[in-house]
Amino acid sequence: MKQTATADEVQAVIERIESVGAKAHVSPGSELTLIGAIGDRDHVARLGLEGHAGVDQVVPILKPYKLASSQLRGGRGSTLSIAGRKVGGDHFALIAGPCTVESRDQLLSTAQVVKDAGAAMLRGGAYKPRTSPYSFQGLGQEGLRLLQEAKEATGLPIVTELMDVRDIEPLAEVADVVQIGARNMQNYTLLSEVGRSGLPVMIKRGLSSTLEELLMSAEYVLKEGNENVMLCERGIRTFETAYRFTLDITAIPVLKELSHLPVIVDPSHAPGRRDWVPSLSLAAAAAGADGIIVETHPDPDEAICDGPQQLAAEDFAEYAQSVFRAAELAGKGASVPA
Repeated sequence: MKQTATADEVQAVIERIESVGAKAHVSPGSELTLIGAIGDRDHVARLGLEGHAGVDQVVPILKPYKLASSQLRGGRGSTLSIAGRKVGGDHFALIAGPCTVESRDQLLSTAQVVKDAGAAMLRGGAYKPRTSPYSFQGLGQEGLRLLQEAKEATGLPIVTELMDVRDIEPLAEVADVVQIGARNMQNYTLLSEVGRSGLPVMIKRGLSSTLEELLMSAEYVLKEGNENVMLCERGIRTFETAYRFTLDITAIPVLKELSHLPVIVDPSHAPGRRDWVPSLSLAAAAAGADGIIVETHPDPDEAICDGPQQLAAEDFAEYAQSVFRAAELAGKGASVPA
């Protein structure tokens, strides 16, 4: 829309779009308003909006992921606000905590460590997707209760994984961000339900998924009216066998070109060993990631799952400072409560 467009002119365009069964997605800005027309391409093309009052120009979005596309925001990246913490733009969010919630002492001690080190949010799994059905699956409801206690004790927002639509309600009472794990990236029913919940969502890239497939997964959440979506690169399967997964650092600038959504990097799962995590973290932060989600534990050698890749809590403060310095190279400051 033109800078001079009135509210009535904006509303008239919205009504015109909706008259052909399309959905109008409005992105108001300080200087101009963008209106995305989401629907049948042929019907939208016949609207004749070019000469409509208040319309500056009509730009076809050629990507299949309409709402996730950078074109929708005119090339501007989104900045999300999650419990007072900003993610995206000039803000870098460090998200840290144990792989899984094991006990009250383990979680509360870790939560205090990551808070003192300047982390923006606390991560911890109450429900855990495991390759083997005989492995530890998480504490479930008890894990959520402990996460709530840690949240109250530290004031840190909670990031935790959702695996089943039946758990949305109890999880929503605790979580500030719902994590969709790599194995559920293409669980479209789950994505749509999370979209309707309105909760901020972080979607991890699937083990063998392309960036376009990741963005199409984000589209499932966005189309439900939930704009609080983050993308997460966590490593993909390649021919290389020297380490567990290949952390795709190139995905950071590519996703930032293709999409307006914040990009988070998980440096823990790709190497599978803690001594390589700092190097990957520094690379991700310097490459312009909007945040890092990393695992840390008071005694990694005694961790129930993923112990080898979790940073020792006693070393976390030093690690955090080095990551913040790398983020500064990319022009980002640490996200702190508003």
